[in-house]
Amino acid sequence: MKKKKINIHTKLIVVLAVVCAVVWLFPYIYLISSSLKPGTEVVSIPAKFFPTVFSVENFTGLFKRMPVFDYILNSFIVAISSTLIAVIFGALSSYAIQRSGAKIATFLIIIVLCLKMIPASSIAVPIYELITKLGLYDTRIALIIVYAAINMPFVMWVMLGFYEGIPTSIDEAACVDGASSLQTFIRIILPICKPGLATAFLFTLFLSWNEFLLSLLLTSTEAKTFTVGLSEFLSAYSMDLGPMCAGALIFSLPVMILSIAAQRFIVQGLTAGSVKS
Repeated sequence: MKKKKINIHTKLIVVLAVVCAVVWLFPYIYLISSSLKPGTEVVSIPAKFFPTVFSVENFTGLFKRMPVFDYILNSFIVAISSTLIAVIFGALSSYAIQRSGAKIATFLIIIVLCLKMIPASSIAVPIYELITKLGLYDTRIALIIVYAAINMPFVMWVMLGFYEGIPTSIDEAACVDGASSLQTFIRIILPICKPGLATAFLFTLFLSWNEFLLSLLLTSTEAKTFTVGLSEFLSAYSMDLGPMCAGALIFSLPVMILSIAAQRFIVQGLTAGSVKS
């Protein structure tokens, strides 16, 4: 009887997992289907899930009307550069806060959490004014600096959990052996925190890759990212959903492939960060 109950319980979990997966994947599957429809079928009423005829019309229209490769290159450079900066400085600063032992450390941790909770929309206008006064409007450098600054609290928040799980005796032993704080951090702490660094890097990369609002405000032509370019297919007088679906599919593929490839490392990083010694 117990084995039957366990089997039924396992089957229910599997069925629930499959249902959740289908519900989660449904919008993306519909996006793929819509990108392969002729333009008229995408906006047809009633909507059809599968295309009656497979067509690459939306993809050809996308490449004709938008410099796809230029915008993707901008998104790639900005996302990678800002993520590297945020991870390097975020990991260093969170280590300094966690290992300082000062009373102000708790206050700094609270500040980090508060910064993480601030929505980008509430600080978008001050950021725009600051960037324009610095003469960095419509440049990749502006986006890299802003993205790194906004995502750094997230990196610090992730890494604080990992540092708390590492005994301070390791730092003390390295100090006795003559290692400086920076040497201890680079040679000892970072190798232990590889899962945390990978998790922080991937999630920060996704945040930068998908960011829209700040890129819309801080760019016009030269540094425009793919998300902003894709939004131009929507206007007050037209709604060209076919090329938008094709562009969204192209833009999401790198993220989907990277997520699947790094799934094991993400899970390992999240579970490792939740364990305290």
